[in-house]
Amino acid sequence: MTRPGAGSPASAQRCAADGPTRTDEPFNPSRTAMDEVNEMNPVDRTRLSALLAGERLTYRERNPRSRTAHEKADHLLGGVPMTWMAKSAAGFPLYLQRASGATVVDLDGHELIDFCLGDTGAMAGHSPAPTVAAVARRFGELGGATTMMPTEDAAVVAEELARRFGVSRWSFALSATDANRWALRLSRAFTGRSRILFNSYSYHGSVDESFVVTGPDGPRSRPGNVGAPVDPTTTSRVVEFNDLEALERELSYGDVAALLMEPALTNMGIVLPAPGYLDGVRELTRRAGVLLINDETHTVSAGPGGCTGAWGLDPDIVTVGKAIGGGIPIGAYGLSEPLAEELWARPDLDLVDTGGVGGTLAGNALSLAAARATLTEVLTPAAYGHMFGLATRYTAGVERIVLAHGLPWSVTRLGARAEYRFMTPAPMNGTSSQRATDGELEDYLHLFLINRGVLLTPFHNMALMCPQTSEADVRTHLSLLDAAVHALVA
Repeated sequence: MTRPGAGSPASAQRCAADGPTRTDEPFNPSRTAMDEVNEMNPVDRTRLSALLAGERLTYRERNPRSRTAHEKADHLLGGVPMTWMAKSAAGFPLYLQRASGATVVDLDGHELIDFCLGDTGAMAGHSPAPTVAAVARRFGELGGATTMMPTEDAAVVAEELARRFGVSRWSFALSATDANRWALRLSRAFTGRSRILFNSYSYHGSVDESFVVTGPDGPRSRPGNVGAPVDPTTTSRVVEFNDLEALERELSYGDVAALLMEPALTNMGIVLPAPGYLDGVRELTRRAGVLLINDETHTVSAGPGGCTGAWGLDPDIVTVGKAIGGGIPIGAYGLSEPLAEELWARPDLDLVDTGGVGGTLAGNALSLAAARATLTEVLTPAAYGHMFGLATRYTAGVERIVLAHGLPWSVTRLGARAEYRFMTPAPMNGTSSQRATDGELEDYLHLFLINRGVLLTPFHNMALMCPQTSEADVRTHLSLLDAAVHALVA
């Protein structure tokens, strides 16, 4: 299997699970086109502000029940049950009434095509029938969602994850954040080293050590980091994605236990690996005696085994969450067999009780029943093929709109996920992608789409396909995006 970095630049960006005719290469207008659109300065900020104000007014008038529900939520911090839900382009979030497949219905009865899909948590679609049946049977007919007893589902899920991701010993959490936390503890125990290495602006949930980014004066805590227990520059090292020279330098200090990374960045838009990068990462970490952890929580869009399976990667540990439970909370971490055997044999490590790894609800019967059904009956290779085809057509359609309107944007696809950024060429690391963020422009596009029945992930311009997404859904988004851009640059 060809790995990213082996062969041509095109092969380096290819997701093998896509098949030979589909690639995950970022789309970029030519340099000549880029120079022309920069000279044209297509986005008039005054016009953008006026359009955004109009969309915000429409949103408020269109969603009175959601607005009222938000205003009455006096005892919720920020008016929402989880603070991320406060991210809204118009001052209050839409409230959910019901959801099914690739569709959500808000409290005011508006049906929206859902390309957000719970920011990957609902990549299997909302309430897929096999998962619903498994959960109903476990929680209703059989009973015992949480008993501190294993079920046979656990072994089936572990075997399926081992087959998909290639690491053989698995354990379970309730989120990928916890899976990452526990993987880092095990890495420190195994290596006897204290620091963890990250890519700047990568995504690993709310892991304390990961909120570190590069800066002009060296590593720093990521702006907005809330109540950090310690300065993350004392626990972590950080490099830019796609920078092997910097990676080698940071590994040379000899104090890094593990590199926790996404095989492709997803936090600030999709950033794909450059030719040779991932092979170089594996070579350098092995040489330095550093464990390599692939966080596939978002990059599971690349295929049934995420980028690890699709690109033939060979990490020591894999973490994953969200999508594999079909909407029921779960996380998982998998260890290579030699690593697992050595850790389990250590008499000084309390992995059974108070060692800081595990939790009362982790590995519960309900989560594993949901994961078994989702992995074996919903997120199948055939489902991925359908999702890849739609994402390919989605990406090609956005490319046509970008070129037709002379926009200096780039579009990148990672399997079933596609994203456009307000820069070209496509960014090659997290910091450059973060600098391309345009909050006002994002808010305008998101509200334009929401007001006409299409939902994107609120934090960026990500669209994710699920097994129930249709070609009509993709066409609707493209038609609306074209209209939004036309109103902006006409």
